[in-house]
Amino acid sequence: MNVNAKAAGERAAEGGRGRRSNAFTLLEILLAIALMGLIAAVLVTGGAEMLSDKPATPEAVFWKAVQQSRLTALGAEREVRLAFDPKTQAFVVDGGATPQSLPVPATKDLTVDFLSAQPGQSSVLIGGEMVDTKTIPAVSFYPDGTCSAFRVQFRAGGAAHVLAIDPWTCAPVLTRAEATP
Repeated sequence: MNVNAKAAGERAAEGGRGRRSNAFTLLEILLAIALMGLIAAVLVTGGAEMLSDKPATPEAVFWKAVQQSRLTALGAEREVRLAFDPKTQAFVVDGGATPQSLPVPATKDLTVDFLSAQPGQSSVLIGGEMVDTKTIPAVSFYPDGTCSAFRVQFRAGGAAHVLAIDPWTCAPVLTRAEATP
Protein backbone atom coordinates (compact mmCIF):
# COMPACT_ATOMS: atom_id res chain seq x y z
CA MET A 1 0.00 0.00 0.00
CA ASN A 2 2.86 2.23 0.59
CA VAL A 3 3.80 2.10 -3.09
CA ASN A 4 0.25 2.96 -4.22
CA ALA A 5 -0.03 5.87 -1.83
CA LYS A 6 3.31 7.22 -2.99
CA ALA A 7 2.31 6.98 -6.71
CA ALA A 8 -1.01 8.73 -6.03
CA GLY A 9 0.82 11.52 -4.21
CA GLU A 10 3.24 11.96 -7.12
CA ARG A 11 0.34 12.16 -9.61
CA ALA A 12 -1.42 14.79 -7.51
CA ALA A 13 1.78 16.84 -7.27
CA GLU A 14 2.37 16.66 -11.04
CA GLY A 15 -1.22 17.66 -11.87
CA GLY A 16 -0.89 20.99 -10.14
CA ARG A 17 2.12 22.31 -12.03
CA GLY A 18 2.88 20.36 -15.23
CA ARG A 19 -0.49 19.21 -16.51
CA ARG A 20 -2.13 21.25 -19.29
CA SER A 21 -5.89 21.55 -19.66
CA ASN A 22 -7.58 20.34 -22.87
CA ALA A 23 -9.72 23.51 -23.17
CA PHE A 24 -9.10 26.56 -25.42
CA THR A 25 -7.94 29.83 -23.88
CA LEU A 26 -9.98 32.99 -24.23
CA LEU A 27 -7.34 34.45 -26.57
CA GLU A 28 -7.53 31.45 -28.91
CA ILE A 29 -11.34 31.68 -29.06
CA LEU A 30 -11.27 35.42 -29.81
CA LEU A 31 -8.67 34.95 -32.55
CA ALA A 32 -10.74 32.19 -34.17
CA ILE A 33 -13.89 34.37 -34.12
CA ALA A 34 -12.00 37.34 -35.61
CA LEU A 35 -10.54 35.14 -38.36
CA MET A 36 -13.97 33.70 -39.23
CA GLY A 37 -15.42 37.23 -39.37
CA LEU A 38 -12.65 38.39 -41.70
CA ILE A 39 -13.13 35.43 -44.04
CA ALA A 40 -16.92 35.93 -44.04
CA ALA A 41 -16.53 39.64 -44.91
CA VAL A 42 -14.23 38.86 -47.85
CA LEU A 43 -16.53 36.13 -49.16
CA VAL A 44 -19.69 38.22 -48.86
CA THR A 45 -18.31 41.30 -50.61
CA GLY A 46 -16.43 39.36 -53.30
CA GLY A 47 -19.24 36.87 -53.80
CA ALA A 48 -21.85 39.59 -54.22
CA GLU A 49 -19.73 41.23 -56.90
CA MET A 50 -19.19 37.92 -58.73
CA LEU A 51 -22.86 36.95 -58.58
CA SER A 52 -24.01 40.37 -59.77
CA ASP A 53 -25.58 40.13 -63.20
CA LYS A 54 -24.76 43.76 -63.93
CA PRO A 55 -21.81 44.17 -66.34
CA ALA A 56 -19.24 46.76 -65.31
CA THR A 57 -18.16 48.21 -68.68
CA PRO A 58 -19.82 49.17 -71.99
CA GLU A 59 -17.85 46.39 -73.69
CA ALA A 60 -19.21 43.83 -71.19
CA VAL A 61 -22.77 45.04 -71.90
CA PHE A 62 -22.06 44.71 -75.64
CA TRP A 63 -20.99 41.06 -75.24
CA LYS A 64 -24.07 40.38 -73.15
CA ALA A 65 -26.21 41.96 -75.92
CA VAL A 66 -24.44 39.83 -78.56
CA GLN A 67 -25.13 36.69 -76.54
CA GLN A 68 -28.78 37.69 -76.03
CA SER A 69 -29.21 38.49 -79.74
CA ARG A 70 -27.72 35.20 -80.81
CA LEU A 71 -29.83 33.19 -78.32
CA THR A 72 -32.99 35.02 -79.41
CA ALA A 73 -32.26 34.34 -83.09
CA LEU A 74 -31.61 30.66 -82.41
CA GLY A 75 -34.69 30.27 -80.21
CA ALA A 76 -37.13 32.23 -82.37
CA GLU A 77 -35.67 30.86 -85.63
CA ARG A 78 -35.69 34.29 -87.27
CA GLU A 79 -33.34 37.20 -87.86
CA VAL A 80 -32.66 39.46 -84.87
CA ARG A 81 -31.19 42.95 -85.09
CA LEU A 82 -28.87 44.57 -82.56
CA ALA A 83 -28.52 48.36 -82.41
CA PHE A 84 -27.21 50.99 -80.01
CA ASP A 85 -29.53 53.82 -78.93
CA PRO A 86 -27.39 56.87 -78.05
CA LYS A 87 -30.30 58.69 -76.34
CA THR A 88 -30.96 55.95 -73.78
CA GLN A 89 -27.34 54.71 -73.81
CA ALA A 90 -28.52 51.13 -74.29
CA PHE A 91 -28.11 48.22 -76.69
CA VAL A 92 -31.45 47.21 -78.21
CA VAL A 93 -32.13 43.59 -79.20
CA ASP A 94 -35.04 43.60 -81.66
CA GLY A 95 -36.24 40.07 -82.22
CA GLY A 96 -39.92 40.56 -82.89
CA ALA A 97 -42.75 41.65 -80.60
CA THR A 98 -40.95 43.50 -77.79
CA PRO A 99 -37.42 44.87 -78.20
CA GLN A 100 -35.16 44.20 -75.22
CA SER A 101 -32.99 47.03 -73.89
CA LEU A 102 -29.63 46.47 -72.19
CA PRO A 103 -28.48 49.77 -70.62
CA VAL A 104 -24.81 50.69 -70.50
CA PRO A 105 -23.33 52.01 -67.22
CA ALA A 106 -23.03 55.80 -67.21
CA THR A 107 -19.80 56.69 -68.99
CA LYS A 108 -18.86 60.24 -69.89
CA ASP A 109 -18.98 60.99 -73.64
CA LEU A 110 -19.61 57.36 -74.64
CA THR A 111 -20.14 56.68 -78.33
CA VAL A 112 -20.78 53.18 -79.67
CA ASP A 113 -20.85 52.69 -83.44
CA PHE A 114 -21.35 49.63 -85.60
CA LEU A 115 -19.04 49.70 -88.61
CA SER A 116 -18.69 47.72 -91.83
CA ALA A 117 -16.38 44.73 -91.74
CA GLN A 118 -13.70 46.37 -93.87
CA PRO A 119 -11.52 48.80 -91.88
CA GLY A 120 -10.29 52.07 -93.34
CA GLN A 121 -13.13 52.77 -95.78
CA SER A 122 -14.06 56.04 -94.09
CA SER A 123 -11.44 56.74 -91.46
CA VAL A 124 -10.62 60.17 -90.06
CA LEU A 125 -7.71 61.14 -87.85
CA ILE A 126 -9.08 62.69 -84.62
CA GLY A 127 -6.68 63.65 -81.86
CA GLY A 128 -3.97 61.36 -83.21
CA GLU A 129 -6.28 58.33 -83.46
CA MET A 130 -7.94 56.80 -86.51
CA VAL A 131 -11.72 56.85 -86.09
CA ASP A 132 -14.20 55.34 -88.56
CA THR A 133 -17.04 57.68 -89.43
CA LYS A 134 -19.24 55.60 -91.73
CA THR A 135 -21.52 53.66 -89.42
CA ILE A 136 -24.26 51.10 -89.97
CA PRO A 137 -27.50 51.41 -87.96
CA ALA A 138 -27.72 47.80 -86.77
CA VAL A 139 -26.23 44.35 -87.17
CA SER A 140 -28.08 41.09 -87.81
CA PHE A 141 -27.99 37.73 -86.06
CA TYR A 142 -29.35 34.74 -87.98
CA PRO A 143 -31.21 31.58 -86.89
CA ASP A 144 -28.24 29.36 -87.82
CA GLY A 145 -26.07 30.97 -85.08
CA THR A 146 -24.11 33.29 -87.38
CA CYS A 147 -24.17 37.07 -87.66
CA SER A 148 -23.38 39.74 -90.22
CA ALA A 149 -19.70 40.65 -90.43
CA PHE A 150 -19.13 43.90 -88.56
CA ARG A 151 -16.88 45.87 -86.26
CA VAL A 152 -17.90 47.79 -83.16
CA GLN A 153 -16.20 51.02 -82.09
CA PHE A 154 -16.27 52.27 -78.48
CA ARG A 155 -15.22 55.85 -77.84
CA ALA A 156 -15.16 57.60 -74.46
CA GLY A 157 -13.39 60.92 -74.23
CA GLY A 158 -11.71 60.57 -77.63
CA ALA A 159 -9.96 57.21 -77.26
CA ALA A 160 -11.38 54.71 -79.77
CA HIS A 161 -11.39 50.95 -79.21
CA VAL A 162 -12.46 48.83 -82.20
CA LEU A 163 -13.36 45.14 -82.13
CA ALA A 164 -13.78 43.07 -85.28
CA ILE A 165 -16.47 40.41 -85.00
CA ASP A 166 -16.23 37.05 -86.77
CA PRO A 167 -19.48 36.35 -88.67
CA TRP A 168 -19.32 32.57 -88.11
CA THR A 169 -18.82 32.54 -84.35
CA CYS A 170 -19.97 36.08 -83.41
CA ALA A 171 -16.81 36.31 -81.31
CA PRO A 172 -13.89 38.76 -81.53
CA VAL A 173 -11.39 38.30 -84.33
CA LEU A 174 -7.87 37.87 -82.97
CA THR A 175 -5.11 40.09 -84.32
CA ARG A 176 -1.61 38.79 -85.02
CA ALA A 177 -0.32 40.36 -81.79
CA GLU A 178 -2.99 38.55 -79.75
CA ALA A 179 -2.52 35.23 -81.56
CA THR A 180 1.24 34.94 -81.00
CA PRO A 181 2.39 34.26 -77.42
